Amino acid sequence: QLQLVESGGDLVQPGGSLRLSCAASGFALDYYAVGWFRQAPGKEREGVSCISPSGAITYYADSVKGRFTISRDNAKNTVYLQMNNAKPEDTAVYYCAARSGSYDPRGFIGGVYAMDYWGKGTLVTVSS
Repeated sequence: QLQLVESGGDLVQPGGSLRLSCAASGFALDYYAVGWFRQAPGKEREGVSCISPSGAITYYADSVKGRFTISRDNAKNTVYLQMNNAKPEDTAVYYCAARSGSYDPRGFIGGVYAMDYWGKGTLVTVSS
């Protein structure tokens, strides 16, 4: 089955850290750019970050720049999102998505492109 599966969502205190994982099964993730998106209750989905197939190019939304780090391990067919200094406004369901072909990073997290694969999400709650 071709799919992306997110994991690592949890309850974390403000200022705390969490690492999310996005694992691909049934296909080789190293041909795809991968991004993280999130959707908070009552809000529209927003792009958080994306990474190129090789991992050389990363891009972040202003709201997470300096706090979140995206990375990938193509040998493990997995992309990560390290969340540091978490804030209550980071509370959301986090989704990963993969797209093959050329792209502009700003457009990627801006939702311009159709994705080839989406995961089902993992819940992150930032609260004391």
